[in-house]
Amino acid sequence: MKKGLLILLSLYICFNLSAAIKVGAARFDEYLPLIKGKKVALVVNQTSVVCNTHLLDTLLSLNIDVVKVFAPEHGFRGDADAGAHVSSSVDVKTGLPLVSIYGKNKKPSKEQLKDVEVVIFDIQDVGARFYTYISTMHYVMEACAENNKQLIVLDRPNPNDYVDGPVIKDDKYKSFVGVDNIPVLHGCTVGELAQMINGEAWLKKKVKCNLQVIKMQGWKHGDNYSLPVKPSPNLPNDMSIQFYPSLCLFEGTAISVGRGTYLPFQVIGYPDETFGTYTFTPEPIKGMDTNPVQKGKLCYGYDLRNDTTSGFSLKYIIDFYKKSNQGAKFFTRPEFFDKLAGNSTLRWQIIKGKSEQEIRASWQKDLNIYKKIREKYLLY
Repeated sequence: MKKGLLILLSLYICFNLSAAIKVGAARFDEYLPLIKGKKVALVVNQTSVVCNTHLLDTLLSLNIDVVKVFAPEHGFRGDADAGAHVSSSVDVKTGLPLVSIYGKNKKPSKEQLKDVEVVIFDIQDVGARFYTYISTMHYVMEACAENNKQLIVLDRPNPNDYVDGPVIKDDKYKSFVGVDNIPVLHGCTVGELAQMINGEAWLKKKVKCNLQVIKMQGWKHGDNYSLPVKPSPNLPNDMSIQFYPSLCLFEGTAISVGRGTYLPFQVIGYPDETFGTYTFTPEPIKGMDTNPVQKGKLCYGYDLRNDTTSGFSLKYIIDFYKKSNQGAKFFTRPEFFDKLAGNSTLRWQIIKGKSEQEIRASWQKDLNIYKKIREKYLLY
């Protein structure tokens, strides 16, 4: 236990020597009493750190009985490509089983939870509906509710703290890139969103999860937040996170968003000089994208690193649609585009030449209803 006390002391010193936000994972006094003497499973990845120490290592040093780790998209270490199969394995450092909950198995099974009493979720979100960590949280909540397990969510800030975009209303557009009835930018922390999922009875068969949210200190809505660890391979910095909500829609087209370069979600382009003067060539990059869109082709477009746009904007997708002169064929993956948008309306509005102002007006009523729902679950 001496080692554990030394770690707690070092963490105490770390936070008192800096002006850092105290994330939920750092508030040990709040959640250690809830897990001491219990068999614990973690839903974590490379972002689950406190003062540069991974939560798993910290809890083990404090003699917490962690029995397994559930790994989301990109894996436990966060180095798998987007959409790549994540295999279950064993953590080399600790010898603990790593159970994949991405791919066919998106939800912990009854068997996988049999030896678990409490589950801890501690993953950094980026505030966008189609970022799959919150989908993983939804299914973990559902599994905990169905198997009578407690879930503790350790809260972290939302770096895209806006409420904007179309709200999913029709179940036919729900998928792993959009599980709940929320807009593209939901304006919640993971803790607030977990409370909303529970409170609005969005889990299957309206089951309720035994949920405990460990709040942060030193952050409130509207505060800027720079992530200390990249949340996934293709969001390497604050700028890529800033543009991700707007540029992710291009994943339903043949336009490159810079995957296969070292500027993902900071450049956009297509192999046609019509699209702009900035050029780049996507190539396979291990640990980022091994088969990027427009691989090996010189793309023309924009470098957005001097663009100050934030939140959710349609100007990029509308601009590239007009320049393509391809009509509906611009959307090479229309079904996936509709899942990202949460409806088919947006795609057809773009095809029909609607302006961004007109399109925005069409989702305001649903957005206002969502904002009232959100207010009930705000913690900061």
